[in-house]
Amino acid sequence: MATLHIEHAITDLDTWLSAFNGFASARLGAGVRAERIQQPVDNPGYIVLDLDFATADEASAFLAFLKKQVWAIPDNAPALAGTPNTMILEDVATS
Repeated sequence: MATLHIEHAITDLDTWLSAFNGFASARLGAGVRAERIQQPVDNPGYIVLDLDFATADEASAFLAFLKKQVWAIPDNAPALAGTPNTMILEDVATS
């Protein structure tokens, strides 16, 4: 299991969610198995997103898609503020 972890500032949650939901089929086609969207309790202008994949290669390929087809095109990411921070994580232990 691999997780694509994404954090970034946003200008508006509803606008961000609408854009995120517009790429649901892309996430499904890329192999996203689960997704978690969270916000810091003290910062409504920030979003934290975890997308789970079977492999790190799938996560990496989807990250490349996000960089080229979503974040690079303002109309595809209308509430994005700044550059996302990303990392691909793999489980080392579970409980």
